[in-house]
Amino acid sequence: MEGMDLVRWIPTVGGLAAILYVTVQHLRGGCDAARGKGQVNQTVQKDTEKVVHSFDIEDLGDKQAFCRCWKSSKFPYCDGSHNKHNKETGDNVGPLCLAKKSDS
Repeated sequence: MEGMDLVRWIPTVGGLAAILYVTVQHLRGGCDAARGKGQVNQTVQKDTEKVVHSFDIEDLGDKQAFCRCWKSSKFPYCDGSHNKHNKETGDNVGPLCLAKKSDS
């Protein structure tokens, strides 16, 4: 190979190197999710390692709606914030609804 032959290979080798780099970064988790942009929870108890809420089923009343979009100002209870979230993102998330069985 002569000098001009090598020069013609530079764009191809550079492109392949860029593709390889992006692929490795993605597989290693070096993309948005690793930098926090993929986080669902943006505001609730960020000072704790894991957000966990426990309830006694007897204390819930006849029915209760729990937030699953992480946007509720009353978290863990649903305040309807998922409606705005769904419109902005095209998502379809809704609350987890629990109700006691009727005795009838």
